[in-house]
Amino acid sequence: MKKQSRVPPRAQKTKVLLIDDHPIMRAGLAERINHEADMEVCGEAGSAFEAMQAIGSKTPDVAIVDISLGDSHGLGLIKDIRIRYPKLAMLVFSMHDEALYAERALHAGARGYVMKQEAPQNLLNAIRRVLLGDIYLSEEMTRKLLGGIAGGREVKRAATAADQLSDREYEVFELIGRGFGTTEIARMLHLSAKTVSAHRQHIKQKLGLADGGALLRHAIRCISDADSGRSALGPK
Repeated sequence: MKKQSRVPPRAQKTKVLLIDDHPIMRAGLAERINHEADMEVCGEAGSAFEAMQAIGSKTPDVAIVDISLGDSHGLGLIKDIRIRYPKLAMLVFSMHDEALYAERALHAGARGYVMKQEAPQNLLNAIRRVLLGDIYLSEEMTRKLLGGIAGGREVKRAATAADQLSDREYEVFELIGRGFGTTEIARMLHLSAKTVSAHRQHIKQKLGLADGGALLRHAIRCISDADSGRSALGPK
């Protein structure tokens, strides 16, 4: 009797969960990821609530999380996921400058940070790296962190005035520093203008700034310093 040849089982694909409040962005990412032989999108979520439900039902291997979500801040979601699902690898994929958010993301529980301006292949490489247990950052950001270590500075962010801000407040602070007004910030973050105004007031109080003009000047200086490679979290 002729023996039947055994076909080796196909390797199981990495299951990727997309968490982004822009459906078009999710669709584009899903199409790109699903073309890869070793990974597939197992689910999508447009909010923190949907994300927690999807993680429980889809059991992904890695979650790609945007910083800006309509019902919450992405960093807060990452912290919640780390508590409830500590083994789930997380990768931030955001329009926000990694110089401002990468360290916050790593402290929250993410394993890497990729900006949306980067080439799609970088995101795919990042997914594979974080699944191996590595940290993924751009070469430039990695040099900054290693430079801090070589210079005797701890990678952990210093306890400075800007560290008093919540993740959402810091997001508003960044956009103020980039020249956006209250109405524009509200639209970009899917918040009401009243909520943004409240955040502005809290930021002024926490940073000891007298008025809106002082807030604007301080935010511009901090964001400019971050963009040029200096710390955005230094004292006023």
